[in-house]
Amino acid sequence: MANVNDSLLPAMVELRDQLALVRLPLPAPGAQEARDTTAAALAQLDDYILPRLRNLDAPILAVVGGSTGSGKSTLVNTLVGEAVTVPGVLRPTTRHPVLVCNPTDRRWFVDDRILPRLPRVTGAVGPGGAGAGDVSGLHLVERESVPVGLALLDAPDLDSVSHANRDLAAQLLAAADLWLFVTTAARYADAVPWQALRAAVERDAAVVIVLNRVPAEAMAAVTEDARAMLADEGLAQAPLFAFPETGLLVDSGLPAALAAPLREWLFGLVADADRRAAVARRTLDGAVGELVGAVGLVAEAAAAQTDKAHELAHAAAVPYALAADRVTESSADGALMRGEVLARWQEFVGTGEVLRKMETQVSRLRDKVGAAFRGEPAPSEGVSEAIESRLATLIVAASHDASRQADSSWRADPAGRALLAGDDLARASPDIADLAAAAVRGWQDDVLELIRAEGADKRQTARLAAYGVNGTAAALMIAAFATTGGITGAEIGIAAGSTILAQKVLEAVFGEGAVRRLSSVARDSLSQRVDAVMAHERARFDVRLDGLELDPELPDALAAAGRRATVAFQEQAAPADLPWGAPLPGSAGGVRPGSGTGPTAESQPATTAKPRWRDRLREWWDG
Repeated sequence: MANVNDSLLPAMVELRDQLALVRLPLPAPGAQEARDTTAAALAQLDDYILPRLRNLDAPILAVVGGSTGSGKSTLVNTLVGEAVTVPGVLRPTTRHPVLVCNPTDRRWFVDDRILPRLPRVTGAVGPGGAGAGDVSGLHLVERESVPVGLALLDAPDLDSVSHANRDLAAQLLAAADLWLFVTTAARYADAVPWQALRAAVERDAAVVIVLNRVPAEAMAAVTEDARAMLADEGLAQAPLFAFPETGLLVDSGLPAALAAPLREWLFGLVADADRRAAVARRTLDGAVGELVGAVGLVAEAAAAQTDKAHELAHAAAVPYALAADRVTESSADGALMRGEVLARWQEFVGTGEVLRKMETQVSRLRDKVGAAFRGEPAPSEGVSEAIESRLATLIVAASHDASRQADSSWRADPAGRALLAGDDLARASPDIADLAAAAVRGWQDDVLELIRAEGADKRQTARLAAYGVNGTAAALMIAAFATTGGITGAEIGIAAGSTILAQKVLEAVFGEGAVRRLSSVARDSLSQRVDAVMAHERARFDVRLDGLELDPELPDALAAAGRRATVAFQEQAAPADLPWGAPLPGSAGGVRPGSGTGPTAESQPATTAKPRWRDRLREWWDG
């Protein structure tokens, strides 16, 4: 097959690789359609497009498809000249699809070159072979009567009672170079056949219509009506063969003379290299055009998935970020300098006595405070424990609030609801109290290390020894709670004095310039510890998003691969009116009552409308 450029195959391989990475797990408008489109595109690439591009001169695969009881298996047996597949009255009949080819062409079909997900089956045709059992593989049959360059595939019923059979029938038709579509006079107007034929029109596939079991007296009326329906659906050029109703079967097939026009036409088609190439080229172009035209839909759906994941991540992150801010704000606005914390600090340093003497004995402040530290007050651990308890309580409460808000936001969204499933994340994790306490203790350890590091200077070491590391650390914690905006009443004056005293202690040890910096470092350390707790709680939501394995760069990569495939395709695509249909023989199965004379190619109506995939492709490319 000529005129297919070298860039199309690698472009389609790249596109296939990108499509294989698509993940659309979240419920969203259009998501299911995009999932179906992705699955169909991958199957089309694996089953037909890539095999055909890699082997342009491989035999034509003619898939015989249609509705239940239309006579597909009978037609295959008729064309081959012997029983190679088993028709029957029980439904469904064709369970193992049967592929018949010339022994010379066996190499094209014995491996997974096409239809790689269907293992090959060989053996006798009959109750234990093709036509029996579950769908499990492609039954390969070799016959000299089939011309080189052609393979016939008997597909399951499109309207089978078996869901697996229906899916397989659609898969096989999508892998066809040529559709031999079989229906009957009684069922040619049914919905199922026309759904399949519309799909053929969408991808501009080469289609031959076989109208079976037509009563002799209704031949003219039925064929005329069928042609009108075909023309309305864009299939005016499709060759139509009509077979009269007969109760006579020979070797599970129609009488040879009855089927001779179709057999002569089909075998003559594949005997002509140019026409055979035209058939494959037309269907290949249609399949590629339809596929690249659908890439935009999949790329948009993939982008919508990543956008939704980001939206859900934000909905979970905001409550926890605000909760962390509330804790750090509460620790910095003086709200912690109340109750037990304030009492333990007073007990520790004898604040009341110091405050009474501060205005009159400022020069003796260091001695008075030093005596308090070296005397017999309550140990500094009392201050640390009070701070730990107060801070941990704030963290736990903030965590519960954030969890409730995040859970509520997710449940208001179908995608978030699906990710939560039956899990209740409206409360913080069961170990939140331990996590909060550990975070505060970790912060207190940070403060101790900060004091030790700052007091490494010899002069400061001596001053630090006068007040003690733990006592100075307690002073820094109190100084970090610098303002009194969160307390009221009599506690304001006491807390303010306590904060001033803590600052004076730090100034005495490290100098006035270091106090503000040390307090800022201590507050930053606390903020980081609180953030870590909130991140741990938020992770219960994040892990659900991480499990989706969405690549935020995939939508753009997929769209770019689609554009490259489109350019390569447009550079080589065959004209919309590429001729492939050979002139029909003089006797085309009794199209006219009595004489059986069929139309010639010249008398067939011309198709002027372009395939729909070309319009969709242009719309996607332009917009």
